[in-house]
Amino acid sequence: MGVLLDRLAKRKVLVSDGAWGTMLHAKGLGPGDCPEEWNVSHAEDVQSVASAYAQVGSDLILTNTFGGSRIKLAKMGLGDQVAELNEAGARNSLIAAPDAVIAGSVGPSGEFIEPLSEITAEEMESVFSEQIAAILKAGVKVICVETMTAVEEAACAIRAAKKLDPSTDVICTMTFDETPKGFRTMMGVSPEQAAVKLSEAGADVVGSNCGNGIKAMVEVTREFRRHTDKPILIHANAGIPELIDGKTVFRESPTDMAAQIGALTEAGANIVGGCCGTTPEHIAAMRAVVDAS
Repeated sequence: MGVLLDRLAKRKVLVSDGAWGTMLHAKGLGPGDCPEEWNVSHAEDVQSVASAYAQVGSDLILTNTFGGSRIKLAKMGLGDQVAELNEAGARNSLIAAPDAVIAGSVGPSGEFIEPLSEITAEEMESVFSEQIAAILKAGVKVICVETMTAVEEAACAIRAAKKLDPSTDVICTMTFDETPKGFRTMMGVSPEQAAVKLSEAGADVVGSNCGNGIKAMVEVTREFRRHTDKPILIHANAGIPELIDGKTVFRESPTDMAAQIGALTEAGANIVGGCCGTTPEHIAAMRAVVDAS
């Protein structure tokens, strides 16, 4: 049993962190800037995000490494800095939140696996292995593969983490949209398919992040719970984004999101937190509900 599963065994529900991009943009990260490069050039700002979530009681805090794969970094001219930027991102969270469980964030590559492109599953796994190895080298014990839409790509990242260190707890979440046929990812994956396929690939915790406000996530959670007995992590957005006066706005307040935590945990969620638009204030409100239950 890894560090995350051990903590889950001791507590019924854990509270995770909230958005990273939202917080970094508030600190000056521009539209064309590379968030992972900030792990080196703006380390104190990155550490302050992890610290802010730690201060409001997050049990689980991610790293600023979401786009840290070679494929993603190469598009920013930083393909030769995979190890440096991912290690730095992991260290920043470890330094700023020593009492929390730190999970290395691994997002999608932005590319498809054959036959949709020329990248093989073996090559994709190698890409993720390079990134994850750097995160683990810094001392992180948990990997969070997140915002995935294709099961095949998600499975590559899960396998990479488990091959590097079988004791690593691996979380994997997918992003769903509501369709006439129910919730599906952009690649047509249902929560049922995700629950089964991610578990088969070796994920220890499954679930969903991004794409939906917290009310919709209640139904997504129910779908997962019908098909898995593994812990479920849910990171909802602070509502559906709206473009107002050229700015992206998320309307769900900390009170709005906290009001749904009971329904979310009753549906089967074991780890609750936030994605786009959420802040330490949102997480503090969730923490209060969890502590009172």
